[in-house]
Amino acid sequence: MRRRRAAAGGWVSAVVALVLGLSLAACSATGPASIVGQRTLRIGVKANQPGLGLRLPDGRFVGFDIDVARYVAAQLGVRPDHITFVPVTSATREAALENGTVDMVIATYSITPEHETKITFGGPYYVAHEDTMVRAGDTAIRSVEDLKGKRLCQVTGSISWERVTQELNIKAKLVPAASYSACVTMLRNGRVDAVSTDDLILAGFADRTGTAFRIVNAPFSYERYGIGIRKGDVSGCEAINRAVSQMYLDGTAAALLQKWFGKTGLQLDTHVPQFEGCG
Repeated sequence: MRRRRAAAGGWVSAVVALVLGLSLAACSATGPASIVGQRTLRIGVKANQPGLGLRLPDGRFVGFDIDVARYVAAQLGVRPDHITFVPVTSATREAALENGTVDMVIATYSITPEHETKITFGGPYYVAHEDTMVRAGDTAIRSVEDLKGKRLCQVTGSISWERVTQELNIKAKLVPAASYSACVTMLRNGRVDAVSTDDLILAGFADRTGTAFRIVNAPFSYERYGIGIRKGDVSGCEAINRAVSQMYLDGTAAALLQKWFGKTGLQLDTHVPQFEGCG
């Protein structure tokens, strides 16, 4: 009888171990889907930022971020005709990744501790600098400190205004807007006094609008543009970093920066950026 009980106990233990093993395997299998090995990619991009991500009247997307997206996708083995560009804004890009609307976001997406709690970043693929743009005839604003008491555009989902009013504690008057395109319109119409964000974004708008605006050329922060993917996709992050490294080493990054911003007067950095960890 004791031998039978011992045998039964061993059988039950084996079944429990098997069930636990299957449960752990199931949990592993339901982890974040990786972009590695995918034959198609839906990539979130900006649609209203000249020089970076702009949707033309015929529906095509053009800009530095768009070209970077195509390069990275190619390095991942995805054909150009298997890429779908999906417009996102600063306010919607995280949700688009989390709910599966897009597989990847390349949209002037700054790598910050807050953003990293929700998604995983590959890159950065470029390190920009925050600066300020004003109307061409405005000579009163020469640095970020001069924004005290001025009307500063505040884009939903962006952290640029936080750097001015919270990190630097400059008492600017914030005026909400849905996008930087809207900010530029408000600046032109006199509804705000300044737009402060990454120099590549400002340069794209300044280049498109001719002599209407002036970039102050007094940078005050580093903005690391990351490639956003679903939280926990370590293999995807590592594959992106390899692709970005190759983009700089083979001269593609320098050529793209010159193509989109060579005439703006910005000092462009063509060195391989220091990557974030993927763990």
